[in-house]
Amino acid sequence: MWLHYIKDIIAADVYSAVFLASFLRHSAIHKTYIPSLEVIDLQKYKVHKQPAKVRQALKERIHIPFVFVVGKN
Repeated sequence: MWLHYIKDIIAADVYSAVFLASFLRHSAIHKTYIPSLEVIDLQKYKVHKQPAKVRQALKERIHIPFVFVVGKN
């Protein structure tokens, strides 16, 4: 069962939600992680892989549903 937490975090339990929220915040602040991330935008049917586009998507689209930040591995 998945629960919807504040800041649009969907997780199975509170500890996972806290980890996801802190990881996304840490990733957005520290630009060293941006090259290792991709942004999947299901609204526009695009995958952003370039660091500049990932950074832009994190700034603009992070609060919009169906935009996901994922690791490249």
